[in-house]
Amino acid sequence: MTNEHLFRNSPLTRRCFIKLTTLSVAGLAAGCAVNPVTGRQQLMLISPEQEISIDKKNSPQQFSVDYGTIQDPLLNNYISTVGMKLAARTHRPEMPYSFRGVNAAYINAYAFPGGSIAVTRGILLAMENEAQLAALLGHELAHVNARHTANQMSKSILGNVFIAGAVAYANQSRYGELTEQIGMLGAGLLLASYSRDNEREADAIGMEYMVSAGYNPQGMIGLMAILQKISHRKPGALELMFSTHPMSDERYQNALDNALTYSRSSRALKLDKERYLDKTAKLRKIKDAIRDIQNGDEAMSKNEYETAQKLFTQALKKAPNDYAALVMMAKCQLAKKNYSEASRYAELARKAYPQEAQSYHLQGITKIMQKKYGAALQSFTTCEQLLPGNPNLSFFKGISLEGLQRRRDAAMEYRRYLQSSGGQGNQAGHAYQRLVDWGYINPKPQPKR
Repeated sequence: MTNEHLFRNSPLTRRCFIKLTTLSVAGLAAGCAVNPVTGRQQLMLISPEQEISIDKKNSPQQFSVDYGTIQDPLLNNYISTVGMKLAARTHRPEMPYSFRGVNAAYINAYAFPGGSIAVTRGILLAMENEAQLAALLGHELAHVNARHTANQMSKSILGNVFIAGAVAYANQSRYGELTEQIGMLGAGLLLASYSRDNEREADAIGMEYMVSAGYNPQGMIGLMAILQKISHRKPGALELMFSTHPMSDERYQNALDNALTYSRSSRALKLDKERYLDKTAKLRKIKDAIRDIQNGDEAMSKNEYETAQKLFTQALKKAPNDYAALVMMAKCQLAKKNYSEASRYAELARKAYPQEAQSYHLQGITKIMQKKYGAALQSFTTCEQLLPGNPNLSFFKGISLEGLQRRRDAAMEYRRYLQSSGGQGNQAGHAYQRLVDWGYINPKPQPKR
């Protein structure tokens, strides 16, 4: 079996839940807690300490999936300043909040249960003023404060749904088989999917936070109007956002109604359009490139690789060192089996953003395809140092070590992979069979016929 055949026929485990932290259902007593926002009783089997632990383990993975933190310290400081102003006025100000922009071009924002919050370049470009940014961050803060993710996790535990961790997969990867082949998580896979009731509550609470921080409630109305308009004009652009944040015309109307409950003076508060445009000026200079990346991303999700390549080429002409565009082009070339070109773009991405892990991962995959196992091992090792926690790295390190004829070391990595992956899927089958063939474990007994 060739390596290419192995990757082509080795889908990742399609599990409903991802391993984050081991929770012993038997050791948890079903109970209720007071919702810190509403004051009502809610099912809660997850402690605040566990929320923070889950966040710390998994938010870095999603930030990397979204091509890392924006490489613009001024813009990130601005996002953080607005976020922290709101966080100080929340119901859980003691949580370790953090705010950042990420390089993904698709339109989204999300929060992990411990308070790590991110907004994509796509949604930053869609918004028009600081009040809308405050509305967006306020909404995500509301999810954290109302403990929506922890409540969903608790319901899963009580229903005897096994979770070796805590955050449900929201949707399958946009890149489908390609993502499976290269062993990377897809955008949105680590994010909680909220209910319409959750969204309704988060909109109302988010408006409360932003007005308390001195922003006009019109910011929430403006944000809803933008999302509504995009969803009607180009629904695919909001596919990931709406898979985790259900949108409806009702939410826009609710924003209008909620704004009327505030005083006339509150409705005269600032929007801060000029400051927002000033802080996002550098990003808006490459708006056309990001639009090309968005369209290329959509083409990739449909396996239209020639179209995607043209769009990424256009984007890179406008923004030659854009990390997300370079990584996406590397994925596109990998999908087309142009391994030398995939390697070249992965290397350009590494040079553009050496602190971010995806480029190293892709470099490792391309080197395996070229049978350059030593270089592949080095790339995967660096990737793991930058971003520990992806179990697939153990599998690919095992493949690399196997190619180097380092059987004992490969067996150790395959064993690590089986322990962390749940032992399902063709990759797990390959790892298990190697351990059997090499005499490290006894084969499972075959059922009698």
